[in-house]
Amino acid sequence: MNTETIDTLVIGGGQAGLAASAHLARAGVAHLVVERARIAERWRSGRWDALVANGPAWHDRFPDQTFDGIAPDAFPGKDAVADYLERYARAIAAPVRTGVKVTRLQRGDDGGFVATTGAGDTIIARHVVVATGPFQQPVIPPLIGADAAVVQVHSAHYKNPAHLPAGGVLVVGAGSSGAQIADELNRAGRKTWLAVGPHSRPPRRYRGRDFVWWLGVLGKWDEPPAAAGGPHVTIAVSGARGGHTVDFRAMAHEGVTLIGTVTGSSGPIVQIAPDLAANLAAGDADYLATLRQCDAYVAQAGLDLPEEPAAYAIGPDPASLTNPLRELDLAAAGISTVVWATGYAFDFGWIDIDVCDAAGQPRHHRGVSPVPGLYFLGLPGLTRRASAFIWGVWHDAAALADHIRSCHADPHPHPSVQHRADISRTEAG
Repeated sequence: MNTETIDTLVIGGGQAGLAASAHLARAGVAHLVVERARIAERWRSGRWDALVANGPAWHDRFPDQTFDGIAPDAFPGKDAVADYLERYARAIAAPVRTGVKVTRLQRGDDGGFVATTGAGDTIIARHVVVATGPFQQPVIPPLIGADAAVVQVHSAHYKNPAHLPAGGVLVVGAGSSGAQIADELNRAGRKTWLAVGPHSRPPRRYRGRDFVWWLGVLGKWDEPPAAAGGPHVTIAVSGARGGHTVDFRAMAHEGVTLIGTVTGSSGPIVQIAPDLAANLAAGDADYLATLRQCDAYVAQAGLDLPEEPAAYAIGPDPASLTNPLRELDLAAAGISTVVWATGYAFDFGWIDIDVCDAAGQPRHHRGVSPVPGLYFLGLPGLTRRASAFIWGVWHDAAALADHIRSCHADPHPHPSVQHRADISRTEAG
């Protein structure tokens, strides 16, 4: 068992950890990045085979490195993204140590931190940046019991249609993952059902510009976490097959059976809420509102972008909408598998420090926790809408590295007073 000491420990070797490393190096802060598996492991093994980035290559990247061999408007595959991040780590000579899993993080006697690894080694650090990302613990709601006699798999473990047992498939969750997986299954000839809950579905491209471009000029990437208010609504956007607007009505006409929100089950009988029409209508309203915002921006900015009136057309209702199911008999329908595209929960149980609330959410303000020297990076809505994305985490990492660098100006070994003063000034502003 070994013990080593470092100024700043970064836990996680994905996009957030590498962004932190780049900015810490520029700030002259000695640091170490530890990753429990390989660099960008989630991209390698935590995604399905055909997954591509939801943004084009010109956008979903760090500002100082482009993708190799991928056109700017193309959507990189998952392995291409992982290769990109590995290449970036080499380019900046990031001090990444792979195969190191932190099993416990606690406060040290001197006010710093002690990280214990799975091998029993310890790392003592003055600062710690938790950069383990948003995809930590796959969530499968307890809505369909074992007595349904079907295979249940989370989207994190789905690989491809051939990887599933023969038979029909019910996909629960109509965000980007659920919509893309259902479309892939249907195109592979698998009889597919898709449970559609509340969602937004923006245009992939409109008036010659990609959706991510529109998010930028409309100021939506910079919206603070609480800007939208109300319950979380998933977003359905796709870069698959060259990128296309997710249209659930079109998917239904191509063979996918749409159902409402799954509410429970009794044996193989799945109960379905009567909300499909309302969910689709709300998604359509969001889509049309986005088009109108784009049109207003074009007019105000005086841009010469081609009009696209056909984008406003909403297709005819499919039979699964006009005659919606209230129950689905999995056995009678020949459904052998349920794929849960229902997101993730945080898993910070290894942090033996009072920094998370009762729901397991880390307490922080713009990534700076109330525990002096402890930071979080790469979480959804950390500072704004863009925070969990590759290019968005870059800016958050710069701010945290600057905060850590400023702590070195304090003559005391552990800058508790300065840390709290910084937080007070930020919150007051």
